[in-house]
Amino acid sequence: MRPTFSIIAFTVLSGTGYGLWFLLGIVLTLSRMGGDGPPWPSFVVTALLLGLVLVGVGLLSSLGHLGKPARAWRALSQWRSSWLSREGVAAIATFVPAMLLTGAASGAAPAAAARVAAPALIAGAFATVYCTAHIYASLATIRAWSQPLVVPGYALFGLYGGLLCLWPMVDASPGGRSLETAVAGVAVASALLKVRYWHAIDRQPPIDANHATGLARFGDVRSFEQPHTEENYLLHEMGFVLARKHARRLRGITLGLGFAAPVALALLALMLPSLRIACAACALASGLAGLFVERWLFFAEAKHAVTAYYQR
Repeated sequence: MRPTFSIIAFTVLSGTGYGLWFLLGIVLTLSRMGGDGPPWPSFVVTALLLGLVLVGVGLLSSLGHLGKPARAWRALSQWRSSWLSREGVAAIATFVPAMLLTGAASGAAPAAAARVAAPALIAGAFATVYCTAHIYASLATIRAWSQPLVVPGYALFGLYGGLLCLWPMVDASPGGRSLETAVAGVAVASALLKVRYWHAIDRQPPIDANHATGLARFGDVRSFEQPHTEENYLLHEMGFVLARKHARRLRGITLGLGFAAPVALALLALMLPSLRIACAACALASGLAGLFVERWLFFAEAKHAVTAYYQR
């Protein structure tokens, strides 16, 4: 598939934003914020607003891939059968608890609302990322996506991105707890899952016309004449070809920037606490850059069955 930047930005930024909201929901739920509970941590409002920016920019960037962005609202009516529609409904619904928590933390809304809004934010953030992942995992015509590692991968990478965003804010707040161990652990888990995913798609047999048509039992299926004289829409969007040597190089960049560097920075922060904030900021930049490369590969390495008709 052609790795369009608007979709890459949408999945990385919104996934990171929902991951950040998910973590904040857990923190606020376990801390029993609101009412007569303990005071709000100083980073909560900043983190909620950052999540709002990431999710908002991500969702807006997704409109760049639509032929008629003004009609995007119509997709919301198909939630019974469409993962895309369910994603839209969940995404919009999750803004409600996020705004309630922002208001409660800043004093503009009743503090007691947090006790209901925090669990709702956890559920909404998880549901949105889950639906986004299923948009791709449900496409049987793209075997690299139609496998069980796609959904947990999306959820784990969203959590990882949110944790990277939360780390510098927690370290910079008075009395904030260190997140180095959590960052390192989630980074290692994400890297292992990604390596397993790459191993799984590398072992898949190539797609040919026999597989695409389901007519293999009748003999070898092949085209005797091309249906067109130049590249059409299907080939432009679904016939992207990535050389194997370039894929290996980009996989190495993903592992290095996205996971190895943040782990090394987390260990450095544990050994030299005075560098915690600097390490957290560098890990955020490196980790997000690696996630962008990972998501580019996720699309570039996916091959649609329709390309078999064109001997690609």
